[in-house]
Amino acid sequence: MTLMNCSYEGGLRCLSLHESSGSQLITDAPLDNQGKGEAFSPTDLVATALASCILTILGIVAERHGIELQPCTARVEKTMTSEGVRRIALLEVWIDLPAGLEAEQRTLLERAGEGCPVKRSLEGSVPMTLYWQ
Repeated sequence: MTLMNCSYEGGLRCLSLHESSGSQLITDAPLDNQGKGEAFSPTDLVATALASCILTILGIVAERHGIELQPCTARVEKTMTSEGVRRIALLEVWIDLPAGLEAEQRTLLERAGEGCPVKRSLEGSVPMTLYWQ
């Protein structure tokens, strides 16, 4: 079990504390939803969680199989609904794997990334597309 404590700081800003590490995170409402947009919004964190989870899983698999993963990056684009209930309409992630991977290594990494826990948790609720480059 992991514990996080969150508090409303006013001005549509929240402070979250990761209890086991002491790390802090600030969120702010986005400009298009009455906020200042001065920090990640809660839905930005969902998008970021997806991209960073994929990279983390890739790192675990790469280390296990002796694959050099750097440089490896991910860019995530979040699209919100424009009508009806405000929610994430689409998450698109572009994952740039290192050049020079063997076909077998690439397949192994792609399969692992597609099965990351955040993606599995969001499936059926949030449309997602991963682009492997």
